[in-house]
Amino acid sequence: MLEFLPQDIRDGLDAARKRETTRKSRLRVQVGEAVFPVTRFWNGGFSLDAALTPHLRGLVDVYDGARHIFQCLIVASSVENGDLVCEFKRLTLVSDRAALDYERDENAPVALLPRA
Repeated sequence: MLEFLPQDIRDGLDAARKRETTRKSRLRVQVGEAVFPVTRFWNGGFSLDAALTPHLRGLVDVYDGARHIFQCLIVASSVENGDLVCEFKRLTLVSDRAALDYERDENAPVALLPRA
């Protein structure tokens, strides 16, 4: 259906679609000081706008708004239909507290009250 439209109208529709997906997405990729919006995220990879993003490879941080949620090790990136498709080898959740090196009992008290 879109092939019957003039090229400038198709380009305008593509630009509006990209703008809408970028605006809806809260996910951002940070490489050093540079920040790029994520257009799609799936199990095994994510895509970015190729016009705004250089080819990425290596360790990047993924944020949801201001919250740091993942660290990804990107092993491959390619351009497909104006999107930079990045595939990662490793996706690590970021925790806000240190890892425990012991098993925590479910029935353990949350805090100890001093004797009065």
